[in-house]
Amino acid sequence: MVWASLFCANSQGQLPIDNATAIRNIDAAVKARIEHLAGYTDTEVYKVFRGEDETHPAAEMVVKTTYRPESGKHYQVLSAKGSSILYKFLLRPLLQTETDINNPAKVWDSLMVSANYDMQLQPGGPVMKDGRECWALTVVPRRKAPNLIQGTLWVDATDFTIVRIEGVTSKSPSFWASPAHVMRKYVRIDGFPEATHASAESDSFFGKAVVTIDYEGYQIQSR
Repeated sequence: MVWASLFCANSQGQLPIDNATAIRNIDAAVKARIEHLAGYTDTEVYKVFRGEDETHPAAEMVVKTTYRPESGKHYQVLSAKGSSILYKFLLRPLLQTETDINNPAKVWDSLMVSANYDMQLQPGGPVMKDGRECWALTVVPRRKAPNLIQGTLWVDATDFTIVRIEGVTSKSPSFWASPAHVMRKYVRIDGFPEATHASAESDSFFGKAVVTIDYEGYQIQSR
């Protein structure tokens, strides 16, 4: 993808950059992804772990995801096993939340851009994260919402695409759950930053629960 080359300002040799330049390039990278991504499909594996057991999932679900900018995300559940209660009250609502977040009329409200976040470069220059040289920024949502995260954003030091986001949701997703500690990792696939692994941990009506998501088999369509 040639669009990534647009974001090389101040990146050769990873020279120091100021906060305004970093934010401008992050916004531009997000905008470029939206403008050039025509859609994708992937397979997502959801697992729920209870208490201190991080080995044996209490519930598991496999879904096929189809994304189109004009229609958002559509989920097809391919299989589910384990606790039917967790499936009904945790996993299925997660899909509904993601569908709502990716509604074309609302999706801009969830993007990692300066309109939604106050962003501040962390001192010390580039750092290594997930095997890539990155700029680290402290991010604080401009409003409270379950899909906005207060924490640390790492972006690629060359093209400013997202590498990882980690922190705490700025608002609880429901009255029976505490704000979740979340993490999502990204890699470039066919030139686009796409999620490969995510996790969310919170205390709720179900006790301590950790949900993990693994994203596989991307088929990317560009424009």
